Amino acid sequence: MDNKDLETKGFDTRAVRYAQQRTGEREHSEPVFTTSSYVFDSAAHAAAVFGGEQKGNIYSRFSNPTVTAFEKRLASLEGGESCVATSSGMSAILSTIMALLQSGDHLIASRSLFGSTIRLFDVYLKKFGIETSYVTLSSMEEWQAAVRPNTRMLFVETPSNPLTEICDIARLSVLAQRHNAILVVDNCFCTPALQRPLQLGANIVIHSATKYLDGQGRAVGGAVIGNQEQVGNQIFSFLRTAGPTMSPFNAWIFSRGLETLSLRMKAHSESAIQMADWLSEHPRVTHVYYPGLKTHPQYALAKKQQSAAGGIIGFKVDGEQEAAWKVVDGLKLMSITANLGDVKTTITHPATTTHHRITAEQRACSGITDNLLRISVGLETIDDLIDDLDRALA
Repeated sequence: MDNKDLETKGFDTRAVRYAQQRTGEREHSEPVFTTSSYVFDSAAHAAAVFGGEQKGNIYSRFSNPTVTAFEKRLASLEGGESCVATSSGMSAILSTIMALLQSGDHLIASRSLFGSTIRLFDVYLKKFGIETSYVTLSSMEEWQAAVRPNTRMLFVETPSNPLTEICDIARLSVLAQRHNAILVVDNCFCTPALQRPLQLGANIVIHSATKYLDGQGRAVGGAVIGNQEQVGNQIFSFLRTAGPTMSPFNAWIFSRGLETLSLRMKAHSESAIQMADWLSEHPRVTHVYYPGLKTHPQYALAKKQQSAAGGIIGFKVDGEQEAAWKVVDGLKLMSITANLGDVKTTITHPATTTHHRITAEQRACSGITDNLLRISVGLETIDDLIDDLDRALA
């Protein structure tokens, strides 16, 4: 069955079969094309491909069959016209901004962002004359008030890292359209299995494929999905020139990850709500941040624009940094690592890991306190994970 026929099939069918092109060897699983360059039938053929008159691969910095298969599959799942795969999630963000913004432009971002994203905006984009303003993710009033005549992009993570704050993508898209700005949504925590920002009005979707798209902590990569002009032409042109390229082997791994994405995201979500409920009742836990809890301030919005709440939980323990570290050090089953989206449950202390490079003032504005911990709930037996937490909290 070709891609045209598969376009009408369900999410899971496309996640398994979309964009597979078998070679003459008739392989069942997609091959990995580990080649840097490609040969041509003649000088005229080479000239035609380089000149864009004929389709064909030229050089694996920007055209590789394994990478292309991953791009097409992810674009189909997100509902986008085009996808560009990159070497990491941060390079996906950088490629998007370098391709679509210029010196003198203004960017509005939510305060609730990954620490490296904030540093990219504040330190490196600033060098090139792109100014960033930060607002409360869920406050439409603050987004509106921050708009300037030169505002060209709105950038959000929803749910946010690590407090799982939610923004109304549809309402934000109306604001972006009104001011001729590009709405970029980092969909890392939900993936297209749980949320599809393009259908809600976003222009661009960003992924750190390293996280849930892989799902087993095996490779680093990123992706940008959107329309043909912005992604397929402008962002692809930046990647072709600057070279933040995804390797074929990593693309092959991510394509394998997409095959089980829907199943994993449902399982992560089912376990996470059980853990969040349990944490909410624990005497040593002062606050739990999880969109699946009715106590979450954007619970109704999460139910509206997500099919499940995801696998990330933030929670605060009674005390300060020492108390939080004692919980981390008391765990026996969970892995102490800042990565997330793995089948193995991970825990981290954001203030001293993922957000340590931003200022104390920025952490305070983002709600990153010294007693905050973040768990990425994996696929182990949930009772075992809760027992592990119970011992550590005790």
